Amino acid sequence: MTRASQTYAYLRPSAVRRTGEGGTLGLQTSGGATPAGEEIHPSFFHGFLIAPQVAAAGLLCVADIAAARYYQPLLPAWLDPVVTGNGDRLRFESFSGCCGVYARLDMLGDALDGDDIGHGTTNVDVNIPLREALTRVGPTDPLHLEVGPDELAVTTFDGPVIEKKVPLPDRWLRGFAETQVIASGFDLRAELSAAEAVRFLRSLPRPGASRGAARGARWLVPAGRSLRATARPVPGAVCLPGPERLAALARVLRHATGLRVHGPAVTAGSGPVASAWEVRLPGMRLTFHLSPDTSRGFSGEGGVLDALAAEESADDADLVSVLLAWDPAIDIADLATQSGLAPQRVGAALTRLGTAGRIGYDVTEAAYFHRELPYDIGRAERHNPRLRAAQALVEAGAVCLEGELATVTVDEHIHRVRSADERLTCTCRWWAEYRGGRGPCKHALAVRIVRRAASHGTTAAQKTTMTSTGAPR
Repeated sequence: MTRASQTYAYLRPSAVRRTGEGGTLGLQTSGGATPAGEEIHPSFFHGFLIAPQVAAAGLLCVADIAAARYYQPLLPAWLDPVVTGNGDRLRFESFSGCCGVYARLDMLGDALDGDDIGHGTTNVDVNIPLREALTRVGPTDPLHLEVGPDELAVTTFDGPVIEKKVPLPDRWLRGFAETQVIASGFDLRAELSAAEAVRFLRSLPRPGASRGAARGARWLVPAGRSLRATARPVPGAVCLPGPERLAALARVLRHATGLRVHGPAVTAGSGPVASAWEVRLPGMRLTFHLSPDTSRGFSGEGGVLDALAAEESADDADLVSVLLAWDPAIDIADLATQSGLAPQRVGAALTRLGTAGRIGYDVTEAAYFHRELPYDIGRAERHNPRLRAAQALVEAGAVCLEGELATVTVDEHIHRVRSADERLTCTCRWWAEYRGGRGPCKHALAVRIVRRAASHGTTAAQKTTMTSTGAPR
């Protein structure tokens, strides 16, 4: 459900401007956070692209995802990509309108030749004329990249500002939060050469292919230098859910130097799971994260619920946020030392910060990174339906603890929640369907809130009241 809208304000449209033998790719920015504070039109880089055609193709892939919907595709979707400067690289990110595909293009230092790379996060204008111009960038065309206007352009600009107002679904923000939690559980599962990567990706169905060819999840296992299909999940396998969602990678295949596939550990009884597909490019990486099903966006996976329900994680997040410094790779051990918190609590704090879009996860480097989106931490908490339902159960006194067992009474129906190996199981229908694969059910979450409140000597009702009102803890 859409609860707000976001207005992008640009000095002028992004464009490729031809100048003599080369050109300039000017990406206009709209509001953002920097180390110096909020800026209306931040500027992160001015210099040359080492491989302009590769960069243009990668940017088009990110723009393709921002404009795509793989579930209910007739509905409109067009959210401008996000760019973050981390000092040593530029990261361009987008989400599909259905929240089932997350794309990120990492332009590393080897891809850029020019001024120092700045720090901060903003949106960049991607319009139809720009997309058409990017398709015409040649392999030898010198191309200057400007991410944000220079100081002179800002001070002398006196024309009308270009504005775009777009709906901002809460599930889009929750998708950013859930993706970094899910990706942190991935490991490298397979690595393909350039030739094998091209062969494999070109064999996949395209959007609009026959429904039988694209429907459902495929399971693949490493086989020599390639991937082999398997009829069912086995240890070491990787899931390819909705393979047609990788079709946008076709733009960069001619430039690919390899393919790396990341995913969680699976067993013979595993259901479909998310995965990440990383195309290696000269000086760059383009990564697509796919949700477990085309009809299942990242926003409903429930990976952040435990961190949101933990009372101490809110205070921990406030402390950790002060220590973030736009790092391209966050060192949890270093944050633990600086904050005095245990690494596990730092991890929970980062998860909570991720609900405001302030934390991402890079599967290649197996590390979190810092970005800043213009959303408050409490928004995801306030609008998360499962968390709200769990807090309502606690406030209503529906939870009764009985050692390792707990009962939750809902409208005269009794659900039993059992604790085993630090995992909660429930007798409800949600648990029977998902077996914890989409996070805890509202009953298990309510039990967890009550147990944590009891261990801190606070009544559960006090805790949920403080959480919902934002009163100091």
